[in-house]
Amino acid sequence: MLIVQSLRHCIKNKGLTIYAWCLMSSHLHMICRAKEGFNLSDILRDFKTYTSKKIIEQIEDEPESRREWMLDYFSKACEHLKSGQKYKVWHDGNHSEEIFSNSFLYEKLDYIHNNPVKEMIVENAWDYLFSSARNYADKEGLLDVCVLGHKPLISNWK
Repeated sequence: MLIVQSLRHCIKNKGLTIYAWCLMSSHLHMICRAKEGFNLSDILRDFKTYTSKKIIEQIEDEPESRREWMLDYFSKACEHLKSGQKYKVWHDGNHSEEIFSNSFLYEKLDYIHNNPVKEMIVENAWDYLFSSARNYADKEGLLDVCVLGHKPLISNWK
């Protein structure tokens, strides 16, 4: 829930608008923008910095059986850095793509929402709690997102 709570904070306090999102075990997809007067790169940098620190704190503080493996993994991820950073949770950059057409937008929405289906976590995208697919299916989602249009956004929706 740390990631969800942090995204809520960014929406409420940092000018983030989210149109679609899906949190998987190893990555986060979003279609988002910064409101006028805010900078998306700054929002994402602050989000990643805060969540990195909190994730490491949780791993260190919880009686987690994979603690040593995870800390070693995050430690090795920053061995090449000269900053003296001890752990690295997020990859560098945001791997962003500019939305340049409606067809590209709907392609990305479908891709994002169907991640849990393709990974066989759920049968239907709207059943996955950590995704805006719920919002697009008129179900309660974990985040307030700006739902785009009413075109069927998930290819396996009935």
